[in-house]
Amino acid sequence: MKTKEIIRKAQKFADSFRVTGGKKFRLKDFDPANTLGIKSEFKPRAKEALAVGVQALADFQDKLYAQDKWAVLLIFQAMDAAGKDSAIKHVMSGVNPQGCDVHSFKTPSAEELDHDYLWRCMKVLPNRGHIGIFNRSYYEETLVVRVHPDLLEKQKLPEPLITKKIWAQRFEDIRHFEQYLANNGVVVRKFFLHVSKKEQKRRFLERIENADKNWKFSASDTAERGHWDEYMAAYEDMIRNTATEESPWYVVPADNKWFTRVIVAAAVIETLASLGLHYPEVGEEQRQQLAATKARLLKK
Repeated sequence: MKTKEIIRKAQKFADSFRVTGGKKFRLKDFDPANTLGIKSEFKPRAKEALAVGVQALADFQDKLYAQDKWAVLLIFQAMDAAGKDSAIKHVMSGVNPQGCDVHSFKTPSAEELDHDYLWRCMKVLPNRGHIGIFNRSYYEETLVVRVHPDLLEKQKLPEPLITKKIWAQRFEDIRHFEQYLANNGVVVRKFFLHVSKKEQKRRFLERIENADKNWKFSASDTAERGHWDEYMAAYEDMIRNTATEESPWYVVPADNKWFTRVIVAAAVIETLASLGLHYPEVGEEQRQQLAATKARLLKK
């Protein structure tokens, strides 16, 4: 498949789940089981399409690294068992590790709690020429901290700053931060892997029943299911307030992992293709040096 055809198909897939303006966004309008009408028997073809996409990503990433001008930041947010880890693993499987950095953000450490909430993410932003991947991110500050407001106490914020406006203020902070990144050549793309409560339950049970997956299970994960509606409301508000043209969200159906991976790959391909990436051009003087070096090597 030619590169132009890959890009065209990628754009078609990705645009169906891209959110750039949040005012009218409603999470209920996005079905976690949506596959754009592609039936499960087409899973083998989907795997083939993903393989083609992975190769295209590798080619784009090679040019991104060589050009050394843009940086790309991919942010993944989701409920537990939505498939973040597997999506990252499969979609980025062909990318050169030298130009890709993955960071997982868990419970903040004592050092991190002594800084502002963006600090731990800011210090690991990708270099130019690199793809950075955040498995969870500063958006946790508008999700888990919102659902469990007692966590704010651990952040050592001055009491006058903890008001009803704090979530709106954080959304504003994040919009400005992501605009700053965009203004400096860091392209931000955000993925919410939208899994249904029913499918999450099935995956939790599989982790319990399958000995090889027991290590993935945590009792705390099931405890968070009790706050499902609160989390859905928080995700909706998060996307509504932080989806922009420069830093869009992709609300990716996550009940079918094979489809999730294709959509994530399509969105990343579309993003990289939009940057006009190319290998650095060699000037006349350097071409002459290369010719002279080649001639000397052939003599030996």
